[in-house]
Amino acid sequence: MKLIHLSDLHIGKRVNDYSMIDDQAYILKEILTIIDSTTPDGVIIAGDVYDKSVPSAEAVSLLDDFLVKLSKRGLPVFIISGNHDSCERLAFASRLIEGSGIHISPVYNGNVEPITLKDENGEVCVYMLPFVKPIHVHRVFDDESINSYTDALRVAIEHMEIDKSKRNVLITHQFVTGASRTESEELSVGGTDNVDASVFDDFDYVALGHIHRPQNCVGERIRYSGTPLKYSFSEVNDKKSVTVVELGKKGELCVDTIPLTPMRDMVEIRGKYEEITLKSFYDGTSYTQDYVHITLTDEDDIVDAIGKLRAIYHNLMRLDYDNARTRSSASLDGVEDVERKSPEELFAQLYEEQNGSGLSDSQLELLRKLIEKVWEGEK
Repeated sequence: MKLIHLSDLHIGKRVNDYSMIDDQAYILKEILTIIDSTTPDGVIIAGDVYDKSVPSAEAVSLLDDFLVKLSKRGLPVFIISGNHDSCERLAFASRLIEGSGIHISPVYNGNVEPITLKDENGEVCVYMLPFVKPIHVHRVFDDESINSYTDALRVAIEHMEIDKSKRNVLITHQFVTGASRTESEELSVGGTDNVDASVFDDFDYVALGHIHRPQNCVGERIRYSGTPLKYSFSEVNDKKSVTVVELGKKGELCVDTIPLTPMRDMVEIRGKYEEITLKSFYDGTSYTQDYVHITLTDEDDIVDAIGKLRAIYHNLMRLDYDNARTRSSASLDGVEDVERKSPEELFAQLYEEQNGSGLSDSQLELLRKLIEKVWEGEK
């Protein structure tokens, strides 16, 4: 059984005020070409299909076009909602289009029935679990003890009544403890959204969405496929790909990747203004069309630097200086530091500065519970 694992399309996303819709249309065409060459038995899209809960008309049109082309290939497609999606909007008319092989997870109600695929080795049961918070699961199973995301996933999975003798695939959209984040993901308060990988023990493959960097978690059986495009400069060195999963007999698994080549890459350039505006510096590269972050090392600011540089680097997204003045600017460093840290880390830092000692374990636990309560909005 061969499956294509995708996630985090974020259709309609804007990066530094640049619309990515043309880049997304291009990469979806490339994905279709890969699908045609690999002839899978199904396609998985593990959440964050759209970038916003209320997507733009052009984003909806692009997804519609992609799904129509997939359905014409006669492939079953499994789609769940992520934290960026509105599960209600994404699931609209899902029962009507299910006949075309497009399966979309409904709003979570505690009833996750598998969709069964068959091959020469028997049945493969595909379970679709959309992004859920503890409160979503607790509403359905109010007699269960649910105090964390791990508890929520454990309870949701226990009520699926999985037949362990069969090959089972789970599609879900959560943050598994230890996964490597990038700047383009939403940082949860205090790391409270962590899920322990042990809750997935009954599955032969777990197709994850949520983390933008492709990676395995505790082995290749639990995997993030990552985004098909780079959505922040923290991903400059990442290699985007399509994950291809093959399930043989029970217990047999092979995971491979096929690289994706974007219409425009995301690159970082560093140097003096005079140097990076020389034709010999950029000629022969695609920098002039790529999305670019330039860091100027000149000690003096260049008048209208961004306007002048965009005459060469047409998709200049970000311009910074790195010199004696910026390095000594504590206030700017402080702002960047705040943006990188979670609320739990910031509070712990403030407490230590005010009291001369760090939070105790019991205080940290209380802080995490308070942050979780505020974030959930109700308990």
